[in-house]
Amino acid sequence: MSNSTRPTLSAGRYTITAALPYTNGPVHIGHLAGVYVPADIYARYLRNTGNDVLYICGSDEHGVPITLKAKKEGVTPQDIVDKYHAIIKQSFSYFGISFDNYSRTSAKIHHDTASEFFKKLYDEGKFIEEASEQLYDAEANQFLADRFVVGTCPKCGNDESYGDQCEKCGTSHNATDLINPKSAITGNVPTTKVTKHWYLPLDKYEKWLREWIVEGHKNDWKTNVLGQVKSWLDDGLKPRAVTRDLDWGIPVPVEGGEGKVLYVWFDAPIGYISSTKEWAAREGKDWEPYWKDKNTKLIHFIGKDNIVFHCIIFPAMLKAEGSYILPENVPANEFLNLEGDKISTSKNWAVWLHEYLQDFPEMQDVLRYTLTANAPETKDNDFTWKDFQARNNNELVAIFGNFINRVVVLTNKYYEGIIPEPNEFTDVDNETLEKVQKYPSIIASSIERYRFREASQELMNLARLGNKYLADEEPWKQIKTDPERVKTVMYVALQIAAALSVVCEPFLPFTSEKLKGILNISESVAWNAIAETEELIAPNHKIGKAELLFSKIEDKEIQVQLDKLEATKAANEAENKVIEPQKETIEFDDFTKLDMRVGTIIEAIKVPKTKKLLQLKVDVGIDTRTIVSGIAESFKPEEIIGQKVTVLVNLAPRKLRGVESQGMILMTDTPDGKLAFIEPENDSVKNGEQIS
Repeated sequence: MSNSTRPTLSAGRYTITAALPYTNGPVHIGHLAGVYVPADIYARYLRNTGNDVLYICGSDEHGVPITLKAKKEGVTPQDIVDKYHAIIKQSFSYFGISFDNYSRTSAKIHHDTASEFFKKLYDEGKFIEEASEQLYDAEANQFLADRFVVGTCPKCGNDESYGDQCEKCGTSHNATDLINPKSAITGNVPTTKVTKHWYLPLDKYEKWLREWIVEGHKNDWKTNVLGQVKSWLDDGLKPRAVTRDLDWGIPVPVEGGEGKVLYVWFDAPIGYISSTKEWAAREGKDWEPYWKDKNTKLIHFIGKDNIVFHCIIFPAMLKAEGSYILPENVPANEFLNLEGDKISTSKNWAVWLHEYLQDFPEMQDVLRYTLTANAPETKDNDFTWKDFQARNNNELVAIFGNFINRVVVLTNKYYEGIIPEPNEFTDVDNETLEKVQKYPSIIASSIERYRFREASQELMNLARLGNKYLADEEPWKQIKTDPERVKTVMYVALQIAAALSVVCEPFLPFTSEKLKGILNISESVAWNAIAETEELIAPNHKIGKAELLFSKIEDKEIQVQLDKLEATKAANEAENKVIEPQKETIEFDDFTKLDMRVGTIIEAIKVPKTKKLLQLKVDVGIDTRTIVSGIAESFKPEEIIGQKVTVLVNLAPRKLRGVESQGMILMTDTPDGKLAFIEPENDSVKNGEQIS
């Protein structure tokens, strides 16, 4: 192969951060699609192209939601964060997220780093100290941090806005801005009480932020990010409290800070720095170049709900401190929905990573690929289990896996696994090899512009190229007529397979490792080698036996997941179902007019041309009568023969679809939306017995 265009990024130093997952629950596919998979693709790609990469993250373990969850479960906040930190860390590891360090904000190194950061800004007079009236819950005997307050958003009117942010419109505000605020602890209307806090005067950084982002990055930052930043700046920035009256978090390290902690939004992004320090101490390296050298590129991967913190607040903090670099880019993604509905952790409407890893063992790359191919890069997108199945069966299995399998099987069949010496190359061979050379640069260009969906499809196009080449050249036919030509064809096909093993690594790391094992090639084959070397895999090199890279996913496996979601939906509906209010009061004499008897269904047939109606014969002791009942969607006729029921026998007869119904069977609703019979617990109760 001849030389081709190198990737556009020159070798350099990169600090890549992925948003710290909040430890009041596990990680779900929305987090993966929005943050961790694209960040991992980017980090792996940069490593493969010879850059110095530090990819860091950690658990965000302070803040009010954790204290609320602890209170609800009757445990300590530390118990909560220990539980979910372990689940999250292990899930990321099993999923192949290649963090150089995964830390946590409850660690001593983070407490020390955040305290030092605060102290420096405090000593340099970068904060405003202010006593103000804050919301207070007298019954709970505590100040209400923003997440302890719910009320109506002053901007969009959402009645369930939190005190710090409205999750419906994304507006950030103070708890005192809410209309009709209530305590999330007791439900009481809070009072106000004077307390002292320190504030970061964001308004002082407004002009600089506008110049740096809106003007300075208008051509290289995503439009959704620029739009949100501009909206914030246009609304005008206000000083924002950096401390809270709370007993869970990092104690305020200055005089007068007793009983107060650093606000979680202030301490959490500093977690990137403390995670770096932790990594550097373990590896025996200097941490500072990764955060303070102007030649280092800092990239924040986040979801859109974190744009304000990473594009306005954290940069203002870094600017105020004075010695840190600022982010080169903040490629925030939009949200991922699940089967048409918004992912909700509180409603359990999610696909949890740790559960996926249990349900689909050794299939990490299938989820990585699906989430990348359907990533919410420019707009909210939808994950469906049917699409997951289709991506696997129609693309990974039928295109990528099929090509590799054919190449390996034929090489073993014709040459006992030894790569043949090629003969003269045809124009088709040369054109195919030239196209292969270009793919690393094409894929790199998409990755460098944070277009991971596009990059994943270019990867699949390389596999398509391999399939087309084999289909056109038909070595399985030519082996009988021109075996020397087949040697060249298989040689070319094996070069494509080797190229795939390299460029698929950022997207499909487990597949890459497996494929390199099958091809028996070095793990150290570099990205640029595809364009820069004559051959990736040489003649006389022996490859291994064929093994499937991907397995077909059957309908029944998908149905299990859909049933699980359906059960979740039914449980949510049952929980949220409004209990019918009591009907108007009646006298005892009114009740005595009702004649209810125990009966047994002895016949049941569907009423023609109806969906809901069954015609029943019921033995009610005093006689056998016909009753028409709207229960056909809950029961099959043959299932209810012999069923004990409660019948209102003295209801006036009524014609339904031409059949006279002589009574009513009493029913109730079940949580899954079906009907259930009201029946006597004791089977010995005889037909005709009165209900009293």
